[in-house]
Amino acid sequence: MGKTVILDHPLIQHKLSILRNKNTSSNQFRALVSEIATLMCYEATRDIPLKEVEVETPLAIAKTKVIAGKKLAFVPILRAGLGMVDGVLALLPSARVGHIGLYRDPETHQPMSYYCKLPADTNEREVVLLDPMLATGGSAIDAISKIKQHKAKSIKFMCIIAAPEGLKAVREVHPDVDIYCGAVDDYLNEQAYIVPGLGDAGDRIFGTK
Repeated sequence: MGKTVILDHPLIQHKLSILRNKNTSSNQFRALVSEIATLMCYEATRDIPLKEVEVETPLAIAKTKVIAGKKLAFVPILRAGLGMVDGVLALLPSARVGHIGLYRDPETHQPMSYYCKLPADTNEREVVLLDPMLATGGSAIDAISKIKQHKAKSIKFMCIIAAPEGLKAVREVHPDVDIYCGAVDDYLNEQAYIVPGLGDAGDRIFGTK
């Protein structure tokens, strides 16, 4: 059974408060999303496997540890997930990056798929799916299903803000996936936006409307 982890680190919560502010500029918003992703990634990778190696220091041979096997693959859900990529690659620059393109139908609020490109060796990697917002859960469910088709070793989902409805939906369909989020908000409104949320993450990252 997957776990849901609310990352209540003071630095994440402080930056999230600025992120929510409607007066925060796109430039600052973009930087904050990246910084929060870095902090979240630190926690989400706490349990990745290690192996012991020998390293020659200037003084002696040290028995120490490195990440075992192939590094992670990060998969942002386009387009808002792109805002988290640089932040996670700051910690794991040799990780592979896939992309899943989904958009939400404005009337049905259902995810519509238009692109999927994952690393050829996804089956040998642990995958971290990235999307700033978990609203209805439709996009996350669809993206996780696509990654499972490529037989990833394991899947984690990292979002900055989640709605209770989205968490419940993902849990019901993909109970094996660990979810990491910075905050769980109150509810979804009639337009399927998270309240209080922060508005449309993609628009605020890229300065569009």
